[in-house]
Amino acid sequence: MERIVDMSDRSNLEKLKDITQYRVLKETYIEEMNSQGVILEHVKSGARIFLMSNDDDNKVFCIGFRTPPEDSSGLPHILEHSVLEGSEKFPVKDPFVELVKGSLNTFLNAMTYPDKTVYPVASCNDKDFRNLMDVYMDGVLHPRIYREPKIFLQEGWHYEMESPEDDLTINGVVYNEMKGAFSSPESVLDRYTRAVLFPDNSYANESGGDPAFIPELTYEQFIRFHQTYYHPANSYIYLYGDMDMEENLRWLDEQYLSRYDRKDCPVDSSIPLQKPFTEPVQREITYSVTPEEGTEKKTYLSVNTVVGTDLDPKLYVAFQILEYALISAPAAPLKQALIDAGLGEDIMGGYESGILQPYFSVIAKNADKEQKAEFLIAVKGTLRRLADQGIDRKSLLAGLNYYEFRYREADYGSAPKGLMYGLWSMDSWLYDGDPLMHLEYQETFDFLKQAVDQGYFEGLIRQYLLDNPHEAVILVTPEPGKTEREDEQLANMLAERKASMTPEVIEAVVRGTRELREYQEEPSSQEDLEKIPMLGREDISRQGAQLQYTVKEEAGVTVLHTDLFTSGIGYLKILFNTDRVPVEDLPYVGLLKAVLGYVDTEQHTYGDLSSEIFLNSGGLDFSVTSFVDLENRGQFTGAFVVNAKVLYEKLDFVFHTVTEILTRSKLDNEKRLGEILDEVRSRSRMRLDDSAHAAAVSRASSYFSPTSAFNEMVGGIGYYHFLEDVAKRYGSEPGYRKELIAKLKETIGRLFTADNLLVGYTADQEGYAVLRRELGDFKASLPAGDQARYPFAFEPGNRNEGFMTASQVNYVARCGSFAGSGYAYTGALKVLKVIMNYEYLWSNLRVKGGAYGCMSSVGAFMEGYFVSYRDPNLANTNAVYEGIPEYLRNFSIEERDMTKYVIGTISDIDAPMSPAVRGSRSVSAYLSHVTDEMIQKEREEVLDVTQEDIRGLAGIIQAVLETGALCVVGNGQKIREDEALFKNIQNLYH
Repeated sequence: MERIVDMSDRSNLEKLKDITQYRVLKETYIEEMNSQGVILEHVKSGARIFLMSNDDDNKVFCIGFRTPPEDSSGLPHILEHSVLEGSEKFPVKDPFVELVKGSLNTFLNAMTYPDKTVYPVASCNDKDFRNLMDVYMDGVLHPRIYREPKIFLQEGWHYEMESPEDDLTINGVVYNEMKGAFSSPESVLDRYTRAVLFPDNSYANESGGDPAFIPELTYEQFIRFHQTYYHPANSYIYLYGDMDMEENLRWLDEQYLSRYDRKDCPVDSSIPLQKPFTEPVQREITYSVTPEEGTEKKTYLSVNTVVGTDLDPKLYVAFQILEYALISAPAAPLKQALIDAGLGEDIMGGYESGILQPYFSVIAKNADKEQKAEFLIAVKGTLRRLADQGIDRKSLLAGLNYYEFRYREADYGSAPKGLMYGLWSMDSWLYDGDPLMHLEYQETFDFLKQAVDQGYFEGLIRQYLLDNPHEAVILVTPEPGKTEREDEQLANMLAERKASMTPEVIEAVVRGTRELREYQEEPSSQEDLEKIPMLGREDISRQGAQLQYTVKEEAGVTVLHTDLFTSGIGYLKILFNTDRVPVEDLPYVGLLKAVLGYVDTEQHTYGDLSSEIFLNSGGLDFSVTSFVDLENRGQFTGAFVVNAKVLYEKLDFVFHTVTEILTRSKLDNEKRLGEILDEVRSRSRMRLDDSAHAAAVSRASSYFSPTSAFNEMVGGIGYYHFLEDVAKRYGSEPGYRKELIAKLKETIGRLFTADNLLVGYTADQEGYAVLRRELGDFKASLPAGDQARYPFAFEPGNRNEGFMTASQVNYVARCGSFAGSGYAYTGALKVLKVIMNYEYLWSNLRVKGGAYGCMSSVGAFMEGYFVSYRDPNLANTNAVYEGIPEYLRNFSIEERDMTKYVIGTISDIDAPMSPAVRGSRSVSAYLSHVTDEMIQKEREEVLDVTQEDIRGLAGIIQAVLETGALCVVGNGQKIREDEALFKNIQNLYH
């Protein structure tokens, strides 16, 4: 025991020892997290408890269960959805949604993994935090699923027929979610890899659910799974942050855990180790492409090897470093060897942990099936050479520094770091290891730094990647029209099933469909709704968070300084206005963000450049973004942004390196540029697959919005089609290569000039003093520039496109503007977002329609959108959007529910921000002309919103919808069926 953090008049450990209902197993100070760690066991129930006590006011609670799937019916996933659909103490239909509407949570979700299901919540408000714990504990231990089978039908699957004459169909939230998930070839490969590597344990099954097997799941199996696995003796309870741990432990015991006895737990859920293979295996599976895409160079070649267990802390970090050194770094030798051999256009893979037996994958995307032997020879040959001759020392040290920087910084964006620590602890705790194992990481990093010069990493390659027979070679090959055939097979199967039904059975299905719809439409009673605990408007501060930046002038450069304590890390943004580039050339600005830093400079090879960056900083990257001007309607600032995070004393390195990249990059290597084009096109397609809803919103908004039109040119569907065209011409027209290089050089010359510079910097005064010293030299290192500017111009007009893919589901976006309608922006529109996302759209698109998700927003820039995610419907979804104004005109709810929406809105507004995020907010506020007065006015409009205000938004939404901008990405058959909605239908991928 190294140190005990005092709590009140006695130490944390001594106070916890007084609670006889728990047994303290271990107590230690976790230096890396400045936290007191305590591991306990609840004596009666057998629940495992892990506490991390510290001064972080963003408190986290999580209860998880080890849930190894018994088949691929998606039972753990469906149960994850269902237990939050009401419980004994909180019998409303969807307490999860009620909490989203009416709590100050900073995180609220549930997640299904291959071997566990977790239910985490977070809040900075003590009362709210207890409320969240109460609803989640009652939900997982006492769910309403035993009394209401319709929850299973809604969230899992059910047969659907509105009338006896209708076709028989299948619907269900998880069913449609997984149809979307299985549409991506990367997802197909990921899921199949686990099944092949672990044929004899639960990892062979798909915990999320395979749509082909989900309809085999019965309600009885569903209930039995909960009875088996959702017992405290099979649970893992985690508490993190600044709270009275003693009080919360007593509450957990009194309210929940004391009702259970460990001897009544019906299962040993431990996951057996997969017996190692005696020789590698080879398998093949297909994924769907549209018939027009063809099959040439569309195969995924992969080799996957099991790497020890998650209970080895050195392997756990070492293979993250090897992933960087072998595959992720720009000039990683294994990646480069495969590219040089023409074995794939994009090399991916790496270390997959978070399961009992992690594995390492090498994946060549967009190869030919016939290249399998060459691929294996190249992989093994390169690994053998590296094992014998050594891995580049600088690359290993760069990877070590990069990961250590990330571990120490603990910046996980919008996710609370306490949540990530809890999930991290599960990587050992779930397998009966110490939950502290991966949190106390410093000793591991110290060991690995020494091991770089001792052949340790080369030894890992030999032991696990070369001389290890527990290996699977897996090919995922394209199958044109597979989605259409599967849809047809399903339709035929359902037609045959209906034909075999008696009239009584058909009537039962129709009756079940009607009864489920009636159940979904019937609101929870007000009495039950009031059982969900919530805060009042009086619990919320009327004073909003102030902007924290100061506009300064240094060496003739405008600097936006966000003065914050950052633990000695400076967060730097260097912005160049894209109005220096003609509109027709803006796609090349988007391409530059992928090229710069990935080609040689005059001083470094691109591989050495990457190593230098990560040896001396926390990373450097490029992006292109836009900032809407709220003062001047239709105007925006487009910016090429250099982002860096670095310790203060290394700021000079970042400026010198940025200068080198921006002014001395060598673009004439045609081979290297071709490699980058292939990779960036591949990654852009993956992003479209993963975020098709966002792509649809961006595209539809580009019909009428200058800002969105810009975004489309530098990063949306339009940009992807630009990449397709450039890559095709680059490969088939030798003369085009020099033309492209010349255009990139011309764009660099226009963009990166001393007179086109804005800097955002987040640091304390000590860090700012360093910036002041360095900025003048950086500005002097850039060319002067000719100050020519090119105003953005585009032709508005609805194109209303349907982009067909091999997906089994749809992403339906309806967008518009209320500018010129006579209506002004009001903070009530932020409240409307909560009402839409968790009431009207949620009920109509998710609960009744079976879509996995729905989103909306109407912003201060007078534009709005409504979009569905993994949606089986199309025209019906558009009709739901059309019904919003009428819904608003008749909007009438209890005042308590109105308050709930207000609290949910404030929860989003007041979400905690890391220093890096606060700095980004400062830059955005400056360029969009957002003021503290505007922020405060909006907050007061939210806090004072009335139902009459919400009814008054009908006109704004009507104007948004009357804009008429519609874009759908999704199932080709569905798009063709509803072709009347579109002006243009085409394949998304050519």
